[in-house]
Amino acid sequence: MSFRALTLGLAALVAALFLASLMVGPAGLSPLEGLWALVAGQGDAAALVMREIRLPRAILAVLVGASLGLSGAALQGYLRNPLAEPGLIGVSSSAALGAVIALQTGLAAAHALALPGMALGGALVAVLLLLLLAGPRGGAFTLILAGIAISALAGALTALVLNLSPNPYAASDIVFWMMGSLADRSFAHVWLALPLTLVGWALIAGLGRGLDALTLGEDAAEALGIRLVRLRLALVLGVAASVGAGVAVAGAIGFVGLIVPHLLRPLVGARPGRLLLASALGGAALLLASDLAVRLFLPGRDLKLGVLTAILGAPLFLHLIYRTRREVGA
Repeated sequence: MSFRALTLGLAALVAALFLASLMVGPAGLSPLEGLWALVAGQGDAAALVMREIRLPRAILAVLVGASLGLSGAALQGYLRNPLAEPGLIGVSSSAALGAVIALQTGLAAAHALALPGMALGGALVAVLLLLLLAGPRGGAFTLILAGIAISALAGALTALVLNLSPNPYAASDIVFWMMGSLADRSFAHVWLALPLTLVGWALIAGLGRGLDALTLGEDAAEALGIRLVRLRLALVLGVAASVGAGVAVAGAIGFVGLIVPHLLRPLVGARPGRLLLASALGGAALLLASDLAVRLFLPGRDLKLGVLTAILGAPLFLHLIYRTRREVGA
């Protein structure tokens, strides 16, 4: 399959799943009624459902899924490791810590955008710590170690907040938020996440040539004119902006950035530069499909999106580890 055919196919799949996401829900609207309400509705209940509930949810699924897929492909290309994923550099866990603090302190209840705002603040702190610990010229190994340390610290502080929480309702809200979901999101969340998401995409999209060169090794990449310090900075900032914005509005959703690049890599000839666009589209498609699934299966039990992606991703992750072990053993 050619790269052009692959991208067109994935784009068509994203468009079809986006339309399906708009059509599925408990409101009991037929597809034609839903589309008419979306395009020409004027203040009635159907128009409210389509424009204020389903449309922002579908848009966020595309934004968050594409960010996770794109970031996962970029990190795997830079680290030259198929087991890398966006949470590796600690941004996701730090953003989650910021959101947990907002829930625990009551800021999330007092201000509608306090929770995503604090999550973005946590992601910013993670980036500053990562750059400080890894240093301006630290290599991939240093970046991994710094990310693991930040992720572990953020996870420990999150557990501490839960452990010391005197309010069982706040603790329950924290647990459910950390499972990840796109339910009850509005255009306020879209406008909050969109600018940072686009900045992150722009930074990562320009890394294709450098990531392709890195497949030959760091020395060969530098000989080809790739400035590795600049590439790493753009990578860290791009992943932090896009993934941090996604965690801020949707909670912790794992495995998308690991699954999608792994599945699509053979279809792009294992070229990291081409994998970026394919993984962005694949991530959007996977999250749209997963969000549809949580609405269709057990709709009355509020199955969380992050739980479903973990159920899908964990077996594949184990398979990837097993296959990698066999290749190393061989």
